[in-house]
Amino acid sequence: MVACQVGTALAVRTDRASLRSIGLASNRLLLWGIAFELAFAATIVTVPPLQAIFGTAVPGPAILIAFPILVWAPDELRRAVLRHRTGR
Repeated sequence: MVACQVGTALAVRTDRASLRSIGLASNRLLLWGIAFELAFAATIVTVPPLQAIFGTAVPGPAILIAFPILVWAPDELRRAVLRHRTGR
């Protein structure tokens, strides 16, 4: 869920501009929020007492890489189509 939220946070930054054109580091507060979210989630899935409380396990790296992309990429494609249609 957290990995998908990272993709969503990156996807909803603009209506039409690509992430490449606005830059990944253009919103420092968002990056701090993502870093906190990832650190908090990592704590919940790696600290044994918290694993027992929340019923979590460490996900595989493929999931952590794929899920943000699966959320972000379709939205990036949608913005590219919008830019192409409007001639931007």
